[in-house]
Amino acid sequence: MMLRLGLVQTNTGIDPAQEARQLAAAISDLAAQGAQIIFTPEMSGLLDRDRTRASGNVRAENKDIVLAAVRQAAAAHKVWVQLGSLALRDDDGGPLLTNRGFLIDDTGAIRARYAKIHLFDVVLGDGETYRESAAYTPGEQAVVAGTPWGALGMTICYDVRFPALHRTLAEAGAVMIAVPAAFTRPTGAAHWHVLLRARAIETGCFVIAAAQTGDHQDGRATFGHSLVVGPWGDVLLDMGTVVGNAVIDIDLGAVADARQRVPALANARTFSLPRA
Repeated sequence: MMLRLGLVQTNTGIDPAQEARQLAAAISDLAAQGAQIIFTPEMSGLLDRDRTRASGNVRAENKDIVLAAVRQAAAAHKVWVQLGSLALRDDDGGPLLTNRGFLIDDTGAIRARYAKIHLFDVVLGDGETYRESAAYTPGEQAVVAGTPWGALGMTICYDVRFPALHRTLAEAGAVMIAVPAAFTRPTGAAHWHVLLRARAIETGCFVIAAAQTGDHQDGRATFGHSLVVGPWGDVLLDMGTVVGNAVIDIDLGAVADARQRVPALANARTFSLPRA
């Protein structure tokens, strides 16, 4: 089965209203190019590490203007959208936010939600510090969602470093895995391509990774290189570091072929580790 993917590579800023307009325009453009399902990056609506300033722009899901705009655009253009993620207030009204992705169908309905499980807490060699757990609550459930073209596993950014999650998604039936991201430049240059290729090879899935790119208004810099990786580990699309949109046709039959040639999912066995 052939499927035309659309990817949006963004340089998200600190104004959700502007991001909502830009995402709606990108969806319109990609739908006009024949995209059937469109993928956007992590934090598609707001990227702002100034928590005081950002707090005035973060809403609950039912009041988020970016989510509303994307749902409206999906319905208007009759296209599915995997909205990589948004920063949202938790439903319980607590102090921590949630980093939540969405699968939206061609009527604008939300088919699935996924909250980022693994949070990025690190001090990088260049002095940059990230402590997501200070601002976000982690998700607890893996998500595989149905689409007209096959099951889609949902992850977010740092999740890519945890192969057990991806294997779980593949074993649950995923033939595609979304990895929306806002990778830093140092870690991106070192690990981005090899991690995504490894997750595709291990699972026999198409891995679709829409990414943030460039120098952002809040002072951070992201790696870009939105990728589509085939189930044999081949990079089918690399968007480099320029903001923009891209389409690519994939043959979902390649999943069964890759898994037949290397049946790692079927051959896996349980094992024990003897105590010393």
